[in-house]
Amino acid sequence: MRFCVAKSMLFPASQKNLLLQRYRRWLDRRLPAARTITLQQRRLFIFPSRQGFLFGFTLLLMLLTAINYQNNLAYGLTFWLAMLFIVAVHFTHANLLNLVITGARAESVFPGQQAEFVFRLSCKSQRRGHHSVKLIWPDNEVLVDVPAGGEIEVSLYHRVSRRGWFAPPKLRIESRYPLGLLRCWSFANFDLQALVWPQPISVELGETRDNESVRDGFGNQEGLDDLLGFRDYRIGDAPRLIDWRSHARGGKLQSKLHSLPRHSEHWLDWHNFSHGSVEQKLSWLCYLALQHYLRGENFGLRLPNQELPVAAGDRQRDLALRALALYGFGPGGQT
Repeated sequence: MRFCVAKSMLFPASQKNLLLQRYRRWLDRRLPAARTITLQQRRLFIFPSRQGFLFGFTLLLMLLTAINYQNNLAYGLTFWLAMLFIVAVHFTHANLLNLVITGARAESVFPGQQAEFVFRLSCKSQRRGHHSVKLIWPDNEVLVDVPAGGEIEVSLYHRVSRRGWFAPPKLRIESRYPLGLLRCWSFANFDLQALVWPQPISVELGETRDNESVRDGFGNQEGLDDLLGFRDYRIGDAPRLIDWRSHARGGKLQSKLHSLPRHSEHWLDWHNFSHGSVEQKLSWLCYLALQHYLRGENFGLRLPNQELPVAAGDRQRDLALRALALYGFGPGGQT
């Protein structure tokens, strides 16, 4: 008896989950992921809003009143408002029709931060724009107007928790323009991901097996104070090495050349750590890479399956953090 009761109680929930899974598969087939999405007719759904249902109920009462009293003025007002509702269906649907949304870019962040996703909204028509368009994510939404023949960029934020590639959930695009009686909406699944770096954790000298390698990286830097000369700026040079004073006086962009200590190449080696989990080692290496970058130093990275040659600058920092973020993941690397 208890088994029958429990089974009858669980069946509705399992049936609901099955229907939900089928609906999601159908939605994925109907609305495939892409970098640029145009809201065509097959992608749009429209239904009366709460105010629309209240408006329809009011029209029904007005119609019953007009029939009861045989009042021509009541008939005319009722049918005129009904026609207004029908016209609103067309305008609400047309407000989102042919709106072009492009996933422009996603900013890399650390775990626990809000990843920024930038979307570009474009209007093809030169005569009519898209008004009161709402972009909705969980705990984040924005309301914008897209001018006729123009485009705007909108930023949405989503919290991330783990390193690797983060794929955001489906974006809901919604509008109730112009009267709020109907709700027209669509879902957009963008082929856009944000890279989540490991969480940097400070590491002490005693926590590594090869203290000399760490000491070379963060020891006495007195040689860096000796200026040898200047050279033309190269992409990737650290900002602290740029001769900003000369550039402010109208000179070309140049980088300073300093004399370096004997051990000028710093290697961040996975095997320097004698203990710690995989995530701890990645966090320590991330911290050390950021410290070398801030000091404007050359550094390389050795992982069990990858080696990054010694270099410096923004590109070297991005390559090192990318390698650490995707370590241990497959080709997809999603969180």
